[in-house]
Amino acid sequence: TYELWVQDSDDLNAVAAAGHIVGVTRFALNELPNGELAAVLAHELGHHVGGHAWASLLGYWYALPGRIAWMVLRVVSSALLRASSTISCLGGLAFVMCFGLAAVATFRVLYGLPLMVLGVPYALAAVGRRAELRADQHAAALGFAPMLAAVLQKLHEQEQETSEPASSGHKKSPLASLMATHPDYYTRLHHLEPYLHPQHP
Repeated sequence: TYELWVQDSDDLNAVAAAGHIVGVTRFALNELPNGELAAVLAHELGHHVGGHAWASLLGYWYALPGRIAWMVLRVVSSALLRASSTISCLGGLAFVMCFGLAAVATFRVLYGLPLMVLGVPYALAAVGRRAELRADQHAAALGFAPMLAAVLQKLHEQEQETSEPASSGHKKSPLASLMATHPDYYTRLHHLEPYLHPQHP
């Protein structure tokens, strides 16, 4: 038994939450045609069938040390860069050497485990992207591929509208792409292609 939660939002979105919960926005519930709404629900149920909802919840907590480590590293490195710009070039080189020695020390003493923690958020984001493709496949296998493709097109248009003013023509950085929890529109459409145009013998 699943519970349907409705979020009071004007965005097109849905979520599969741990505890047999499927959430959709008010916009999705009121504005999507029945077939497209059914495709969205089939996708979210695909997350539950695949165990992705609990896995993403656990992944969030396991990735927390890595996220904190990245934030600390970013603050420290920006402080070092500011300090090295005010000091001489020799002082900057000393900072870089200290940083390098600390990295080598973690490999020699702790077998690089602290550095591995930094990679956990990226690994979990990749797993999340794979889970999205699996959930798409679940909905497509139930016959919702055309409706799901139409929803993905609407999501793509919505993302372009919201990102254009903020991005000002700048492309997403490679690191930001690696941290993305969802595959891009074209990747998802490519994986739906066999269901949209099946090859008949």
